[in-house]
Amino acid sequence: MELALSTTLHTTFDDAIERTRTALAAQGFGILTEIDMRATMKAKLDEEMEDYLILGACNPALAHRAVGIDRQIGLLLPCNVVVRRERTASDTDTVIVEAMNPELMARITGEPALDPVVADATARLRAAIGELAAG
Repeated sequence: MELALSTTLHTTFDDAIERTRTALAAQGFGILTEIDMRATMKAKLDEEMEDYLILGACNPALAHRAVGIDRQIGLLLPCNVVVRRERTASDTDTVIVEAMNPELMARITGEPALDPVVADATARLRAAIGELAAG
């Protein structure tokens, strides 16, 4: 099982972030949290790294269904989506967008009642990633 659903974009980092937000919103996901890893590593450790943003994406209807089945599932929510500049590329406009594979939730919990929620979340995240890949 793959850890992430991902695509590679050839655009600016800011454009990739905007396009990712739009693709997620089209699938019913809002952004609850945002962690700028580059800024955090610089501020806390004085370390440099490539642009790297973690978006905490949540589809409220899916989250509600999942929590209704297993209250501990909140430990795995929201679904993290990473937008990061390709570290080794000479082309500075190569950006990777990765979304956590929701199927991991079903595997971790072993709760079969979560399967329809996981399938819905996976389809929506795949659609968002697919929209990004299609440009």
